[in-house]
Amino acid sequence: MGLDDFLDKAKGLASEENLEKAKSFLTDENVDKVAEKVKEVAPDSVDGIVDQVAAKAKEFGGE
Repeated sequence: MGLDDFLDKAKGLASEENLEKAKSFLTDENVDKVAEKVKEVAPDSVDGIVDQVAAKAKEFGGE
């Protein structure tokens, strides 16, 4: 599979229905769980970045 094939598949998945489905999983609770798991395995030096990404995910999810 080449890059063009990958991009074509990604474009096919980028529907409004799939976006809403993804957003439904972005609850604050789920984002916090994932952020904590990432912090467990990632170096401590990236904790701040993980927190920033989690905050943005919470904004995107809207819950």
